[in-house]
Amino acid sequence: MDSPELAPEEVAARLLVTPSALADLTLADALKVVGYMRPKLIKAGTVIIQEGEVRQTDYMLLVLEGDIAVENELPGLHESMVVNIMGPGHLIGEMGVLDGAPRSATCTANTNIAAAVLSRTALMRLLKEDPRLGSRLLLAISKRMADRLRETTRKLKTFAQMNKALQQELQVVMNSRSPLDKRKGG
Repeated sequence: MDSPELAPEEVAARLLVTPSALADLTLADALKVVGYMRPKLIKAGTVIIQEGEVRQTDYMLLVLEGDIAVENELPGLHESMVVNIMGPGHLIGEMGVLDGAPRSATCTANTNIAAAVLSRTALMRLLKEDPRLGSRLLLAISKRMADRLRETTRKLKTFAQMNKALQQELQVVMNSRSPLDKRKGG
């Protein structure tokens, strides 16, 4: 026997409580939070968030369907690098919903996207109307951001170790050159 299809709000709520989003919320909490969100459809190829953007930074987006590429610019190289692909159940822009500061990455729709958007205005309304739920939501967002910060720190440590190893290897190569090579500069 086929199970009945879930309402869009319940699908969004179930995705909101996944480990890639806000696993610390209960499904009942998530259903209430989804009531403060608005649906958004985004065409493939659309830049959803632009790194450094200072306008319209006061929202976060829950991916319901599709994939989004997250890129960061490489300093001095005038190019960017994809640092993550986010699909259903992932949040983007949660720092912006909290602080409204310039965006830290560029997010582009790889496919058509169905999303649920929580604006800062809606978040403030939620905090006023249901302070306990608002507090749980803010705590869950904060925990998610802390998890990402820890992962970024882990990656930075790995890159620092790789950089040190490359520098040591380069020093070995430089020290092994003959004196004649060193005088010729090559």
